[in-house]
Amino acid sequence: MFELTIEQLTSGLKERLFSSVELIKTYQERIRKNDDKIKSFVNLSENCLEEAKKADEEIFKDANVFMRKKLIGIPLAVKDNFLTIGIKTTASSKVLEDYYPVYDATVVSRLKVSGSIILGKTNMDAWAHGSSTETSQFFTTHNPWNINRLPGGSSGGSAAAVVAGFIAGAIGSETAGSIRQPASWCGVTGLKPSYGVVSRYGVIAMASSTDSPGPITKSVKDAKIVFSTLIGRDPKDATSVDFSLKEEKLPQNLTIGIPKEYFFAELQEDVSRKVFEAIETLKNTGLRVKEISLLDPKYSVADYTILQRAEVSSNLARYDGIRYGNDRSFFGDEARRRMMLGTYVLSAGYYDSYYLKAQKVRTIICHDFEKTFSEVDLIIAPTSPCTALPVGSSKGSSMFGELQDILVEASSLAGLPGLNIPCGFDKNGLPIGMQIIGPRFSESLILSLGEHYQSLTDWHKKKPKVEDKK
Repeated sequence: MFELTIEQLTSGLKERLFSSVELIKTYQERIRKNDDKIKSFVNLSENCLEEAKKADEEIFKDANVFMRKKLIGIPLAVKDNFLTIGIKTTASSKVLEDYYPVYDATVVSRLKVSGSIILGKTNMDAWAHGSSTETSQFFTTHNPWNINRLPGGSSGGSAAAVVAGFIAGAIGSETAGSIRQPASWCGVTGLKPSYGVVSRYGVIAMASSTDSPGPITKSVKDAKIVFSTLIGRDPKDATSVDFSLKEEKLPQNLTIGIPKEYFFAELQEDVSRKVFEAIETLKNTGLRVKEISLLDPKYSVADYTILQRAEVSSNLARYDGIRYGNDRSFFGDEARRRMMLGTYVLSAGYYDSYYLKAQKVRTIICHDFEKTFSEVDLIIAPTSPCTALPVGSSKGSSMFGELQDILVEASSLAGLPGLNIPCGFDKNGLPIGMQIIGPRFSESLILSLGEHYQSLTDWHKKKPKVEDKK
């Protein structure tokens, strides 16, 4: 059962080929036997079997329950920066090591309303600061394709759990790559929605102006199913918007833009080759392809670094020992660095030189995308400049995350949606991902193109042999 997609699991539950209780037990046993090598979960739920029993009772009593609850009986995992009643929420930081929330994040409550069962919380870079999970104050998650490699981050635990078959799907959050980059390194599908489409209420904030929750799944179809349960205006989040997902067929004259600046000299050769092969696959089905020019992604690295650090210094200021148990001495080195730099760029005498200038550059980035989308419908580019790096690669590199996220930061700063999908493997057998970027609120079209590509290829169906990992 652990190899099945959410779509297939729902069909199996409908036909009563297995129960939700059996499904939960299958995942729990697989996690017990194998997660000591991968280390994808921080905490597991103690109530999921009881919830599965209730789901089975509902399914038995009402065959139409699947119309009301799209995810009934389906176990999902949630990144550990989403508040969850009854399960510790730590953000993989010792500051919150024993913190039990008193309410659910809106994303979590909407999953529960849809009938989903939260199996556990996944490891992440502490406070979502990083692209490797190596800043987690508990342990580093390992890539299921090669346990000597990193899974990416900050949602590395979620991506690793999905591809390892520990869970049907997972929730991550992206500030500038934290869904797409680990999805790329682990060979799974990851959707970063338009900013505001999914509520941030109950998410431990990193950079509030770019944080975007989204699904990490085995296929685009699964991503669409989970995403459809999360969307919609939330009165508890003033930045959330009304949004509906539509079934959108690909227009015959769809034009895809290929930004030449995203295929720079330092890009891993295998990555460039496989992304161009994927583009050629789509081109052969009649889609138009056009070379375009975007701002050099190096500008988004500098811009994001300033803005993100500034917001971190503000957001982490609330964590003190009075309210959360452990005082600020429990912060890790990465959090301290980001808070110090953020305080600096916001301080008197430097605000205009750094923070205000960075906001102006952000506006230029937004306008650059707007101009581009007047010429093309969607953009395709590599997700990450390389495949999964060895464990330990982020140590001593204060800009590791920004450099690994260089190809996704601009679209995050602009609030645009982006979808990572697997498109091949490198010479070492590590997954390669490509991203589809669209204008704000174009998720329906992006998902449609992603589904189209996955109907033509089977890269997303490849899975590592987790049981063989030593």
